[in-house]
Parts: sequence; structure tokens; C-alpha cells
Amino acid sequence: MPRQQLSRSDRSQPSRPTTTRPARPNRSSTSGSGGGGNGGGNGGKKKKKRITGKKVFWTLFGVTALGIFCALAAYLFIMVSGEKIYEENINKLAVSEPTKVYDRNGTLILQRSVRTGDPVKYEDIPKEVVEAFVATEDRRFFDHQGVDLWSIGRAAVRDVIARSAVEGGSTITQQLAKNVFLNTDKTFFRKATEVSIALAIERKMTKEAIITTYLNRIYFGSGAYGIKEAAETYFGVSDLSKLKLWQIATLAGLPKAPSRYSPLSNPDLSQQRRAVVLQLMQQQGYITAAQEKEAESVVYDYQPPKKESQYDAFIEYAMQEAEDATGLSADDLNRGGYNIYTTMDAKAQKTLEDAFNNDELFEKSSDDVKVQGSMVIVNNDTGGIVALLGGRDYKAGNFSRVTSHRQPGSAFKPIISYAPALQSGNYNSNSMLNNEKQCFGSYCPNNLHGGYSSSISMTAALEDSVNIPAVWLLNQIGIDAGINYAKSVGFNLTADDRNLAIALGGLSKGTNTLEMAQAYRVFADGGTYMPAYAVKSISDSTGAEVYKNDMKSTQVLNKQATDEMTQMLQNVVQNGTGKRAQINRPVAGKTGTTQHGISGLRSSANRDIWFAGYTKEWTAAIWMGYDQPDRNHLLKDGSGRAAAMFAAVMGPALEGYPVQNFDAPDEVAPPPVEETPEEQPQQPPAAVTGLSASFDQNSQAVALSWKAVDGATSYTVYRKESTATEFNAIANGVSGNSATDAAVTPGATYEYYVTAVTADGAQSDASNTARITIEQASPEQTDNPDGVVPPGGEPSTPPTGEENGPGSGNGPGNGNGNQGNGNGNGGPAPGPGSGSTDTGTGTTDGGQTGTDSGGQTDSGGAAPGTTTPGTTAPSSDGTDSTTTSPDGTTTAPPSTP
Repeated sequence: MPRQQLSRSDRSQPSRPTTTRPARPNRSSTSGSGGGGNGGGNGGKKKKKRITGKKVFWTLFGVTALGIFCALAAYLFIMVSGEKIYEENINKLAVSEPTKVYDRNGTLILQRSVRTGDPVKYEDIPKEVVEAFVATEDRRFFDHQGVDLWSIGRAAVRDVIARSAVEGGSTITQQLAKNVFLNTDKTFFRKATEVSIALAIERKMTKEAIITTYLNRIYFGSGAYGIKEAAETYFGVSDLSKLKLWQIATLAGLPKAPSRYSPLSNPDLSQQRRAVVLQLMQQQGYITAAQEKEAESVVYDYQPPKKESQYDAFIEYAMQEAEDATGLSADDLNRGGYNIYTTMDAKAQKTLEDAFNNDELFEKSSDDVKVQGSMVIVNNDTGGIVALLGGRDYKAGNFSRVTSHRQPGSAFKPIISYAPALQSGNYNSNSMLNNEKQCFGSYCPNNLHGGYSSSISMTAALEDSVNIPAVWLLNQIGIDAGINYAKSVGFNLTADDRNLAIALGGLSKGTNTLEMAQAYRVFADGGTYMPAYAVKSISDSTGAEVYKNDMKSTQVLNKQATDEMTQMLQNVVQNGTGKRAQINRPVAGKTGTTQHGISGLRSSANRDIWFAGYTKEWTAAIWMGYDQPDRNHLLKDGSGRAAAMFAAVMGPALEGYPVQNFDAPDEVAPPPVEETPEEQPQQPPAAVTGLSASFDQNSQAVALSWKAVDGATSYTVYRKESTATEFNAIANGVSGNSATDAAVTPGATYEYYVTAVTADGAQSDASNTARITIEQASPEQTDNPDGVVPPGGEPSTPPTGEENGPGSGNGPGNGNGNQGNGNGNGGPAPGPGSGSTDTGTGTTDGGQTGTDSGGQTDSGGAAPGTTTPGTTAPSSDGTDSTTTSPDGTTTAPPSTP
């Protein structure tokens, strides 16, 4: 039923009794009610303005019109600006003057020229190359007009969520605009200008021309510009049509971060980036899943031809630091005509490179895989890097071991235990530390050959690299104190490192020569720490300074503590494991060694050897080892070889510098003299006799046997390969009078001797020496003539914490090994030196041989002679001899001091 309409009178009449209309006069007047003059009644209230539809309409219209006007103005500005910049700078495709790099004295050492391959035409570029770059960098390249609004919107959302510029959303055209005409600052105005140029490029050039220019122009790392030069640099391929899918994907992954994803310097990261490119290509239908899988699995193994050049390692490190410090890309730095002033000492860098090219300074490998090394030298006064090298035969683009992490062994003891103890004020260099055989919870470290005592001075413990005192001391001051100090000098320790194994260098992630040099520099510079750096300043082509290093130092250790530490570390070089680091000026330092940690391998071979030390002027850290250690690639020599490298580099490099002495510490109280009942001197057991060796073809192992010794509770077996310079202990705590050595190589010759050990740790002189040559097995006698370890047979990464043997542990990867740190005390010529073990972490520092006055071994003195009955054989250094009687026993000459 239709609603009844009401007339005006019908609508208004019923409502009059309740209406508020009597107040209506106030809507048009400010006078008081009742007309009683101005200001009376409600006359003080202002009227409420009513928002009408008309006002809303005109307001919205005005705002919209203004927005459209601004948008049109911005669009016209972008168009005009882009056209203008494009026309004025089209010749920017040409390279400006080269960037120049200077050493610490301001001497020019390099003009950074740009290598570009011949430009390629679009028709000569394989379609797979275009597809790979489009899939990776700009999937809608052939659809947009230079700017992809969808990608920009997606990037904007991600930037807002992350509260930082994490994604650019740039198209290939925008990247070309940026690389040719702009710097890399992420600002709105830079981005707007980039868009304007990109739109101009799209109007002036075809898509084919754009992608071709892009591929000919972009930077691929290692000094290579353009796809053709990159293919030649990374794969030795000059014809792009011969590139394989995995190679194309590798190249397509480089523009995002050329240094980071270089297959030459970072093959693992490069392969990961390649996998991302292949996945994008598969998702967008360019390749099949089978093609993706096949190309993803290829291992990069190309070796570029050697090029004669100097300072490559340092310059690459400095250029990367310059990128990080300024935000400029490698492309900007290479093409921008910058002047980069570094901290490099040209003489020291050249000396370091020459030393690493001297094969005599490295242990000889049994095959073509070389023992590698890394060394960093830092200026004690400034913290600047004097020289660095990340490997032998290093050339631009190679993998650098300067920042590659390995276990430091006993070289970490001064940092984690002794320095924070001195800083606490509760200990000094004369403090007596506990050296009793003991366990700390489930962690039971050992000393090499026993060598336990109720106490030992801090100086002697550090000099002889004794393990128990270092662990006991860290336990006394608290693990947190040690970790906090280590963090204050640049070590990135984690929760996994919070265990006592770090006292012996058992770190979860290891460390590197850069970090070790930074940390030891603190001892040389009165306790101040600053991160090492390679770039002092950078100026642009006009001379304007764009960067200056203003690194500040921090006091982390008091002066008295550093002076006492230096005095103790001088003793290590003068009398202990670091003797081979001696040069013609005062040196302080510490060696470090880690054992192999390969399950089932009974061998004294080492995984890593270190020396970290300093003079008054410079601090240096050296590491040596194999990149991929396995049972066929381990070190026979000890940390003395790393100490020798220190001397070989630092001696010549510091020639011409005046000799400076270290500051002497204030006198500290001598250790208290304890009045104890007179003890009878420990009598060592009789020497082992009747040692013989035979090779079992079935087990492919050497069988050793000897006559038991009265009073002996265990035996230690030593071995030396003919190519080695020293004997090393291969088995400790042998309970019977026989042992086997399965870690032998056909065709090699080995010598063995055995010592007896009593319950109180006393050790006998060496037995007679057994010599045996392992016969080469015929092909039908072995299933593995090349000695190749099957897949899965070796650990893929270095173990952490303790190594080389079963036992309890405290923390990840920790276990008690069979051998460790120690330094011989120059005992009798035919006997092993006494020392300390690093069993807890599998690190060793070896004992000094009794007859070698110039260096150390890692496990005690050399054994004398051979086992030929009735003959006299010289010892390893020719200074003493032993006589073997017809019954196989050996008579040792008198001991010499």
C-alpha cells in the first residue's frame, strides 16, 4: 500500500510542542535572547558552520585538479629531464680516466684500467643468454616501457616491511640508465632521474638494442666488462655460442654482486647463485626441470692462465673495503677516476709474495695438491694492513684465505686465558697455576708425555705450551671473562664456544689470519684495539675527498698486562716452540697446531699450523694447511714451519727500520716458595728394547712389537717418514707391548721408536729404531691402487673442539685426542723432549728436539739411528749416534745438556 503523503501543515503541526525552533533567531543574530541588547543571554556563542555537499565537491575537485597538475608537471619534468640527460651524456658509455691506487707512502702502484671484450651484436648472442638475464633481472622486460610499476610496487611493499631499501625493483633499462649515467645512492631523486632516463632510452632504442647494450656494458667482476669479456675471464670461452647452460646461468648471477658471486673467488656462493638463476628460468618456462638439475650440479673447476702481476691480493682486498666503506659499486670505482690511498707497504707486500712463491718454505705435498697458506701483517701504530696474501700462486679473483676460518690451536691461549687473567689483576706472569692431571666436569685435557706437577708458573706454562694450566686458568677467571675479552679484540664467538675447550683453541667456527693479527697487535700497542683496515682515504677525479678512515682505538687491556704478556711471548720465541721465528730484532709470539681429527686414522699428522707474533713495529699471523684435508693431505711438519715463514718475511721486510726493544713490565712479585717435604726424584723406567717392525699385506698396516719394561704402565710410539724432518708420536697410552700403524703409504719408508711411561708420568729414553720400507702393491693385490678415499670417507668440514681420538668433551665437537701441544726442553740427543699435550682439543705445539738447536718438532726429540745390528747410525741431525747390538737392543750415548 503506498505511503500516505502529508501536507506541510500535517507534517509540522504535531511536532510543535517538542521542537527547538524558538532558539532559531540565534542562527542569524549574535544578540541576547529576547532582544535585550548585545552580549546578553546566548549571544556569546559562535554559529556552527554546516558542511554542505557543495563545499565537499569543490574541495575534492580542487585537490584532484592540483594532484593532476602536479602529476602532469612531474611527468613533463621527467620526460624533459630524461631526454636532456640522455642527449647530454650519451657518450658516457666511454670509460673515464682510470682509478689510481697508492701505497702508504703515496706512491702509485696501480692504474685500474677496464677490460672490455669486443661488442657483440644481438644476433650473435645466444637466446639462452638473453633468457637467463631476463628471467633473473627483469622477467617483464619485453612487455613494459622501461619502468615496471608492478615490480616497483612489490619492492616498495618489501622496503616498508623491512624499513630499509632491500629491493630495488629496477628493470634492465633502469639498470642500464643507472650504470651509464648515475651513481648508486638509493634516494628518491636518484630513482626519479633513473626512471626518466629509462623512459628516454625506451623511446630512443629498441628492446633488442637495449638488452645488447646492457650485456656489452655491465660489470661482471674480476675487471671484466661485457658478456664476452666475462665468458673469456671465467671460462676461457671467446665464442658465446659455445657457452653451456650452467655457464650462462653463472654469468647471469654475477651482476647482482660480482665480487661475492665470482666463481673464481667464491665457487660455493657462485654455485648457490647459479641455482637461483636456473630455478627462475625453469619457473618461467625457458628450461626443463631436468636441464635445471643437470646444470645446477656442475662443479666449477676452470683455472685461468697465470698472469704476472704484483699486489693483486692486497689491491682486491682494498677495493672491496672501498666498496663497503663508500657504497660505490666496483663499476663506479673502476670507471670513476678515483684516487685510493691505502696502507700497503710495497716492500713488505713484495717480500711476502716472494716468500709464498718459494716452495722451500712450504712442506712438500705427496701429489699436485699444494699446501696452502695465508699471512697478514698489521702496523702496530696505526692498525693499517701493511701486507696480506691469501694463498700461493695468488692472482686476481682467486679465493683468499685471509678471511677463511680454521682452528687456531694453542695460538689462542694468550687471547682466551692469559690476557684476561692478567687484566683481572689477580694474576701476573709469576703466578703459580695448577698443573695436576684432572677433569673439569666431563672435559679431561691432557699434557703431552705426562709432565704433570702440582703447580707451574704462568711464564713456564706459556713457554712450554702446557695445556692443563691454560684450561685451569680459564676455569678460574670464568669462561665469560675469556669470551668477553676475545670479543673485545674482534672475535665473533657464539654460544657454541662457551666451554673450556676454547682454552686450547677449540672454536666452533675457527678464526683467520686477519683476526689473529688484529688480536696480537693489542699486545704490541699497549692494549689498544682497532679493526685492521686497508684504505686510508679516497678522493674523486676532481680531488674532492669522498672517504676518510676515522677508525678509533679502544683500550681493552692495561699497559702492565700487555708488557707482561710480551715478556712471556718473547720467552716462547727465545726458548720455546717459536724459536724459528727469531730475526735480528726482538720478537714475541706463539705457535699453534691442530691435529687431523680423521676418525680411525692413527697418525700424528696435523691439519693446521699457526704462528702469530710481533716486533715493536708490526704484527703478523701465518696459517698453513690444505684447503681440503683428508688422510692423503695432512701436514707432517709442526708449527715451527709457520714460525720460519714469519722470519722469512718479517726479517727482510723490516730491513732499514731501526731496531726497537719492547717496553719492560713493572716488576711483579716472585712466586711464593712452598715448603714441602723433600721428595725422592722420579726415576724414569728403563728404555724399551727389542723393537721390530713388519708390514702385513692383508691389513696394509705396519705391526710393531717390543719387550715389556718393568714398572711401565703405558708406551708411546713415535714415527718419522723419510720425507719428514722430525719424529711425531702416533700413539699414546699403549697398554701392551705391540701396536699397529695403518696410516702408511706404499713406497714410503718409515722409522719408529718407543718410550715407556710410568704411572707418575716419568718417561724412558728412546728404544732402538725400527726402519721399514712399504712395498708397492701390485694392481691385483689392491682394490684402490691410487689411495682415493671413497665419497663420505672423510669429514667435509674441519671438526671443532678436540680432535684425533675418543674421549669425553664439553661443548660441541669436543673430545679428548691422543696428542697435543708441547715443547721439548732440549733433553738428551737420542730421547724425546718433554712437553705438554693438547689432547683436549687435538691441537699440538710439539716439543723441541734434543739435538736441534734451530727449531722445534711437535712431539719431542728425534730418535737415534737404525736397527741394523752391530752398526753405528747417526741421529737425525748428525750430532750424536747410537749403537745397535746383535740382539736388537740399542745403547744410547751419554746425554748432553
